[in-house]
Amino acid sequence: MESAPHRPTAEEASAALADAEATRATLADRIATPSWFFVSLGVVIAAQIAAAAAGLGDEPALVVAGLAVFAAVAGVQLARFRRLNGVRLGGFASRVVLGSATAASVSYTVALGAAIWAGSAGRWWLVALWSVAGGAAYTLSGRRWMRRYRGDPAAHARGESLAWLALAAVAALGGVGLLVLGA
Repeated sequence: MESAPHRPTAEEASAALADAEATRATLADRIATPSWFFVSLGVVIAAQIAAAAAGLGDEPALVVAGLAVFAAVAGVQLARFRRLNGVRLGGFASRVVLGSATAASVSYTVALGAAIWAGSAGRWWLVALWSVAGGAAYTLSGRRWMRRYRGDPAAHARGESLAWLALAAVAALGGVGLLVLGA
C-alpha cells in the first residue's frame, strides 16, 4: 500500500516560497563581475565598430577580424563570470554580453551606422568618436541591466531564446557577408 506524499499546508508552502525568494535576492546581491569586465566589452565593441567602418571600404578582412576579436573577448569574459560566481544568469549573456538589451542594440546600431557613414566620407576622427561612444553606451547598458537585475531578479532573469539568438546570429553573419562581398 502506498502512502500519499506529504502535502504542505498553506503556511508551509508560503514559508517555503518566502525562503526561496530571500535566497534568490541574496544570490542576486552577491553576483559580481570580474575585474575589467565592462571596460573590456566597451573597448572591444568600440574596436569592432571602428574595424567595421574601416573595413567596409578597402579591407573587408577588418570586419571579420573585429567580429572575431569581439567573440574571443566575450567568450573569455563569460567564462570568467561563470567561474567567479558559479552560476549562469538568465539574460546575462544575451542582454549584457551580446547586447540584446534595447539600449545596447539601439546605441550600437546608431554608432555603427554613423561610423560607417563617417568612414565612407573619410572623416576618421568621427569614426573614432562614434566608435568610442558606441562602446561606452554598450557598457552603460550592461551596467544598467546588472543594477536592474539586482533590484528585481525575477523580472530580469530571462533572456532571449537560443533559437532567436541563433536566428539573429545567422542574419547578422549574412549581413556581414553581403557587406564584405559588396565592398
